[in-house]
Amino acid sequence: MAEAWARHLKGDVIESYSAGVLPCDVDPRAIQAMAEVGIDISGQTSKSTEAVGGMAFDYVITVCDHARQSCPVFPAKTRVVHVGFEDPPELAAGARDKEEAMVHYRRVRDEIKAYVERLPGALLRAGE
Repeated sequence: MAEAWARHLKGDVIESYSAGVLPCDVDPRAIQAMAEVGIDISGQTSKSTEAVGGMAFDYVITVCDHARQSCPVFPAKTRVVHVGFEDPPELAAGARDKEEAMVHYRRVRDEIKAYVERLPGALLRAGE
């Protein structure tokens, strides 16, 4: 969701890539949550950090605690910033039904959007 928001809202100033420490299929509930706001992520694929490891980044933003703890080492010029969003699949694990599960996806989707709207300024402040 973060990559899609960055491309949608800030594609003119941010070149975004998404990768995970444990790549898996894109969650259908994340696809639905983003479709509800007019963004199609059904064609996105989950990539490993190794898949983007050879790229040079100005910033790496980790968005969950697991990624923060498992994030590979990047060259010194890369600033690593952690922004902790709760994990929708984990939150939805105890949901009674799909609609209850979607509440978590929508909330986190909206929190990510609010953060991305503050970029790149939020990154500059994070380095202070």
